Amino acid sequence: MKSLPIYNNSFRALLSSYESWLTTKRYADSTAYYMPIHLREFFHYLESLGHEGIQNITTKLVSQYYEKLSVRKNQKRGGALSNKALNKHIQSLKLFVEYLNKHDATFDFGVHLKSEKVDNLTAKDILNVDQIKLLFEACEYSSMRARYRLRDKAMLVLLYSCGLRRNEAVMLDVKDIMLDKNLIHVRFGKKYQKRKVAFNDRNKKILEEYIYEARGQFKNSRKTNALFVNQAGGRLKGKSYIDSLNRIITATNDKSITSKNLTLHTLRHCIATHLLQAGMKLEMIQRLLGHKSLESTQIYVHLLNELDND
Repeated sequence: MKSLPIYNNSFRALLSSYESWLTTKRYADSTAYYMPIHLREFFHYLESLGHEGIQNITTKLVSQYYEKLSVRKNQKRGGALSNKALNKHIQSLKLFVEYLNKHDATFDFGVHLKSEKVDNLTAKDILNVDQIKLLFEACEYSSMRARYRLRDKAMLVLLYSCGLRRNEAVMLDVKDIMLDKNLIHVRFGKKYQKRKVAFNDRNKKILEEYIYEARGQFKNSRKTNALFVNQAGGRLKGKSYIDSLNRIITATNDKSITSKNLTLHTLRHCIATHLLQAGMKLEMIQRLLGHKSLESTQIYVHLLNELDND
């Protein structure tokens, strides 16, 4: 859909500005890439109806577009679009409304997401505490180079122990790790929400080892403020996080782990479930994860019940 033609100059200018705005706001690479593609499809739809601007967009029009999407064929896999895929399109419109409002144009299309389970998550996706320990142990031999091993372990601290989202971890600078207070300052949370996340002394030691022993060994590390540095001296991006996790998983050589479809976000789900198992209140888990609504956190109650029934 990224090659759909847009002929209207107003739409083309808005699309270009929207894409630049997403990049400026430091959204995840995938968001900055896919959201303009979805907005392009919406503009293409508007042009097919004869619209030449956004001034006549209504909630009814967006609902009609949503219905059209719900029966559109999935270009990659065939069949209809899933609720998750539909939500990506609607999320693009929600961000577009936010973009317009930030630029002194008051709009509200009344777009709403289709409800579905977070990442279609089930209990089989969750690692138990012993399996998490194996991941940390695997960092002792996940790479031939010590600096990569220490970086791998520090990443696990952030993504599992602290429950950070991938982009939250990517955007961390060294100064955001407040070792003297055992706190992490998350400055780029979802929808610009900031929060502070605590870590224990064991995790503090892991972070200290990476920052003081490993980080300086990466090329040009002194020229960047980024916490995690790649081999060229730049900020480590999301794809490299995925590669690191896959390397750690392989290093465990444990079929109970390697057979699972683990993602970076799975680690966040794991810590939430483990904390709930340990008796932590939902409200505290909500604050840790940076959920705006307690409803988002309640998915882990269902997961815990599912685990208990296995």
